[in-house]
Amino acid sequence: MADDVVESVKPNTDETLEGLSSDCDNSHLSSGENEEAVKTFKDLGVTEVLCEACDQLGWKSPTKIQIEAVPVALQGRDVIGLAETGSGKTGAFALPILQSLLASPQRLHTLILTPTRELAFQISEQFEALGSSIGIKCAVIVGGIDMMSQSLVLAKKPHIVIATPGRLIDHMENTKGFSLRALKFLVMDEADRILNMDFETEVDKILKVIPRERRTFLFSATMTKKVQKLQRAALKDPVMCAVSTKYSTVDKLQQYYVFIPSKYKDCYLVSILNELAGNSFIIFCSTCNNAQRVALLLRNLGITAIPLHGQMILSSAKQSFIHSFIHYERNSLIAAC
Repeated sequence: MADDVVESVKPNTDETLEGLSSDCDNSHLSSGENEEAVKTFKDLGVTEVLCEACDQLGWKSPTKIQIEAVPVALQGRDVIGLAETGSGKTGAFALPILQSLLASPQRLHTLILTPTRELAFQISEQFEALGSSIGIKCAVIVGGIDMMSQSLVLAKKPHIVIATPGRLIDHMENTKGFSLRALKFLVMDEADRILNMDFETEVDKILKVIPRERRTFLFSATMTKKVQKLQRAALKDPVMCAVSTKYSTVDKLQQYYVFIPSKYKDCYLVSILNELAGNSFIIFCSTCNNAQRVALLLRNLGITAIPLHGQMILSSAKQSFIHSFIHYERNSLIAAC
């Protein structure tokens, strides 16, 4: 979380936002005035026990998307949040959901759809951290994990289910006794990525079996035509909370780029790693094979490198990740996008 609340940026008028205002008549764009007035989570209307949880996590002040989305969500409205990754959007939907659970406890209360298993685990960790003092139970339902063990977790009826669309459909069709007919909240996080990964059919199936009388939060980095279509199908009279432009990045993120011939990429990579020796690195590659190749290259040069990609079994990948950061002072983690 950012320590300082800075002025919001209104979205640029571009083709991705065309027609949005007509679909969201009560659009709510962020403004600097709101941020100046809000200093704490209590100012947003967050209950005391959750404010204490935020303080324990080191969340000193709300981020821009939290300032815009949390008060609207606490009013009982559907929300469209336009914010980039790393902007604090998980807290923007987690706090209203947990506050609702405090007011009216219920099992299988919330479903959160994410495009990737990694994001699902991150969201689960945040919910469990925020809700640790009130006994929140979460279930992560993603591919790469045995379905039977997931079925046992679902049978215990957790409060929050965080899932990728494909694996959730598998359980809805094959896991006896599992139902989301009493669902109160639906969250679609990184909706643009969910739709770009061709999960439209799965999302349609999910929308048909969950209650229509529910609260829906849709968070996305960009408002594409596919996301607009999903918004019209899934949300009722939503409020748009936009704090990012089409190509914005997280505040305080330092970015550099180097133009080099392709054949010299490996040399430059090794040079940078040597120059910044003592730090940990994440290197993103375009393919699983290239991630494996770069890891072997760095190992042969005496640099500890652990590959992490989609062709690894999930448990092995997690063990490799933990092993690399616990046991080595100088690490490179090579990940395939």
